[in-house]
Amino acid sequence: MARPLPVLLLSLLLGVLAASLWQWQRPQAAPAVTFVSLSGEKIALQDLRGKVVMVHFWATSCAICVREMPAMVASYNKYHSRGLAFIAVAMAYDPPNYVLDYAQSRRLPFPVALDVNGMLARAFGDVAQTPTTFVIGKDGKIVQRYLGQPDFAQLQRVLENALAP
Repeated sequence: MARPLPVLLLSLLLGVLAASLWQWQRPQAAPAVTFVSLSGEKIALQDLRGKVVMVHFWATSCAICVREMPAMVASYNKYHSRGLAFIAVAMAYDPPNYVLDYAQSRRLPFPVALDVNGMLARAFGDVAQTPTTFVIGKDGKIVQRYLGQPDFAQLQRVLENALAP
């Protein structure tokens, strides 16, 4: 007996959704990019293998980004000595002088990079919304992606697990 069309379509849709979720949950390698910090330092993500890395896309015009930055600094300060690297990436539309002023006035303890032409955001899957944060494991694979402000207790659990020997 043939299945009715709606049941067949629903089955097909569920199969596609399951395949998409499986693909999404598989750890993906972080892109091979090089950041240029405000001080001119070049930081190749490849060179950070063996460390846990947080890549945080933000903007000075993003109220959530500004509000959460002290918690990002606290997370960095808590885990840096255990091998956490952190790169804050200012979005392409963020005026460089605003970014420089913000980073200097808040004395951000981690490198801040400018994504001048949007290449970094594209490399990380077309990041368009801020804040967006990636946690990259020691093996260079993306462990977690946060869109919006993360639950910092959950983020710390992810960092603890990623930093474990």
